[in-house]
Order: sequence, then structure tokens, then C-alpha cells
Amino acid sequence: MKTYKNFIDGKWTSSCSKKTFCSLNPATERPIGSFQDSSKEDLDLAVTSAEEALSSWTDTPAPKRAEILFKIVELLKKDKERLAKIEVIEMGKVYKEAAGDIQEAIDIFEYMAGEGRRLFGHTTPSELKNKFNATIRIPVGVVGIITPWNFPIAIPSWKLAPALICGNTIIFKPSSYTPLCGIELIKILNEAGLPKGVVNLLTGSGERIGNPIIKHPKIKGISFTGSVETGKFIRKNAELKKVGLELGGKNAIIIMEDANLDLALEGVLWGAFGTTGQRCTAASRVIIHEKVAKTFEKMLVNKTKKLKLGSGIMHNTDIGPLINKSAVEKVDYYVNLGINEGAKLLYGGKPGKIKGFFYCPTIFSNVKPDMRIAQEEIFGPVVSIIKIKDINEAINVCNNIKYGLSSSIYTENMAYAFKAINKIEAGITYVNASTIGAEIHLPFGGVKKTGSSREAGWAGIEEFSEEKTIYIDYSGKLQKAQGIE
Repeated sequence: MKTYKNFIDGKWTSSCSKKTFCSLNPATERPIGSFQDSSKEDLDLAVTSAEEALSSWTDTPAPKRAEILFKIVELLKKDKERLAKIEVIEMGKVYKEAAGDIQEAIDIFEYMAGEGRRLFGHTTPSELKNKFNATIRIPVGVVGIITPWNFPIAIPSWKLAPALICGNTIIFKPSSYTPLCGIELIKILNEAGLPKGVVNLLTGSGERIGNPIIKHPKIKGISFTGSVETGKFIRKNAELKKVGLELGGKNAIIIMEDANLDLALEGVLWGAFGTTGQRCTAASRVIIHEKVAKTFEKMLVNKTKKLKLGSGIMHNTDIGPLINKSAVEKVDYYVNLGINEGAKLLYGGKPGKIKGFFYCPTIFSNVKPDMRIAQEEIFGPVVSIIKIKDINEAINVCNNIKYGLSSSIYTENMAYAFKAINKIEAGITYVNASTIGAEIHLPFGGVKKTGSSREAGWAGIEEFSEEKTIYIDYSGKLQKAQGIE
């Protein structure tokens, strides 16, 4: 079994701890490699490296930084198939979704490379004569990037690309469940010609290395995607760092009485069971008009029965494994909880009968909005069907959760659609499309306990830069604002 190393100051190095951990293939439960269990000492070395590289990287003109990002794009395109297969093996998603993950990385690096000739500030008139006012963008400094396992190449890229184009240097900690994907991505960044120290990678647990990243006094910004509880910990312990948090979701698809049910069916299947439900944007609730609920339930069960569990590397697999044994146990716990709460199990509700961390796609009906299966993030292939009488009730049920990431409505009635757009408490609303499928040139993120920032698009630039206000007075005398003589 191969042992992989950290990447510090442009070199692959073993951890000072001399300890390692394994990453498993969730479809086979077999180890795929051994990885460094990094320590605070490793972090200090990485931060020193990032600090030393900061001035030179910041002074590199943004269009020149962009040239390296464009090179990353070309290398990702060339290596797309190999990277997708690695992601299937380490994370478990089916190949076509893994390939989509790599495409997201390609897209975000390409978009952010284009920002190298923009990085817009603002100009505005002064209230005084012979005075010029503007804003410019400057880097945050050394930033810590902590990413999850469910999009192990796309989400790091969503953070790395804007952080780099803005002139920051980086400490990157990938999830301990998918460290190989993070390492392969950093290999490409290194091959593209990033100067040493600009990006440093440390593998290890959240407790051993994630917490020290959050608390390190020389790290000026934190970007994190993961659980609400960890997000709260970051808020409490990051002190005055600039913090971006993308946390949980409990997303709903609303299906009105006039909806195209065939179209809605495809959206629910993709939203609920794509990535085995392991997306923060997964559609775990279907809020459906009572007039069409029974018909739709039959359609959904019939279609779900045809979905095939298996390794994502097989071309006929529809649903891959969950990430680990704990995820299987968590999903099973919620399924039993739903039954005990009085929901009706229409289909599934049990682990797969094949080796690996599999769980059957599961459908509940007769779900009440306040049931825990309708309130808490399960992060597995479980969908709850909730009946409603009208659009107002649908929106109230949709909003009756602590999260606010993604949402969807299927309807042919534009009044319904615009009411949903204006009234649903979420960062994203789709009309006649599922809750998943973000495009990288638009901001991504949510409200309420989903998080406190936006990623991608122009919001990615805002996350990884500070806005500095510039006043230039060429009057030749002291001018006082606010009318002071």
C-alpha cells in the first residue's frame, strides 16, 4: 500500500508526527493508501512557507497569476478521466458524476483565471473638488481552506482558484476520507508552475490539524464547507479572521397541482438520489399538492425500484456507496426514526445486500413537517413526501427548517413561480429544475444556519479579498469632509 506525503514549501514531506492513517474505498471497504496524520509542528512549517511566499505572489500581477490558472485548466482537461476514476475509488460516486466534479474544477479555474484581468473595484464621485475616490481589491493573506469529502476536487477548486487569483497563499486540508483526491489536485497545481509555498497541503483529522488551522494566529482567513456544528466551532475560535462558511441543507422540491409530473419525477430522482443523497443541495423533502400526491408517489416508487446499487466504476450503476460505515448507520437510524414517528415507508429502508457501504434508496410518505426526518440533515438517499393544499402552505412548509440553501418549484403557473422566488428562504431557487446543479459563474451559498458567505462567481473574489478604499486629493490644500470649514 502506497504512503502519500504532505506538500510543504514545494516539497512532498512526511509528517513530523511519524503517524499515518488509511483511506478506504467505500465500495469495497479496502484501503487505497496511507496518509500523513499531520501535527501542529507540520502546520507551523506550512504557515512559515506560506508567509515567505506571500509577498512575491501578491506582487505578481494578477494577469500573470492567471496564466498559471489557465495552465491548471489545461492539465485538468488532459487528466479528467484519470482523476474521475480516482474519485470514484476514493469517494464512491458514480463515474459520470465524478467526471462532472472534475468539470466543475475545470470551469472554476477557467472562470477565476479570467478574473485576473478584472478584479474590479469601484470608482465614485467625491463630495469635494479635486479629489478622486476608488476601491481596490487586496488579498486576505495566508488563508486556511478546509474541505469535505463529497466533492473532493470541485469544492477545493471552488476555494483554491479565487484564493490564488486574489494573491493569497494557502494552507489546504482535504477531508480525511478523501485525501488522495486533494493530493492529486495539488500535484496538478504544482505541475502548472505555482511558486513554492503558495499552496501547502496537510492531511489529517479535524482535531489534530483542522482545529490548529482555525486557531493559528498567522492565518488570516478560513474557508470551510461541512457541518453546522463545525461551523459554530470555527465562528467561536477563529477570532477576527475573515471566515466563509458553507454548511448544511434540508432542501425541498415543491410540486404544484399543475406541474409536469414526468419532469418533476426526473428532478426528484436526481435531487434525492444523485451522489447517494450526499450533497448539501440534495432534495430530501418533496412538498407536493394533495391533488397529485398519490399519482406521483406511484411514479416515484416505480422508477426508484429500477435504480441499481453498485460500484461507481460500473457503467450501469445508478447509486454508489455512502462514504463509510458511520454514514450507513446514520441513515439507518433516521429510517427507523421515521417509521417510529409515524411516516409510511414506501420503498427501501435498509442497507444494500452487497459488500461495501451501500444503502437502498428510501421513500417516506405521510410525513409531517415537524418530524425529525423532515427537519434534520440525513445526508443519504432518503426522501420525505409532505402533502400540502396550496402554494402558501407549500412555502411555509419549505421555510419551516433551520437551513436555507437550495429550493425548487415545479409549476406552469408563473404566479406560483415568482411567489416561490420571492418568499422561499434560501440562497438558491430553481424553477422546473432540481435542487442540485450549480453553475460556477454564479454565487453559491445559503441563509439561516446554512452558512455566512457565498462562493463561486464574483462572490468567490469577495470571499478571498479585502476591499480597500482609496482617496486621492489633488487640490493642494487640506480639504475637510462633511462640510467642515
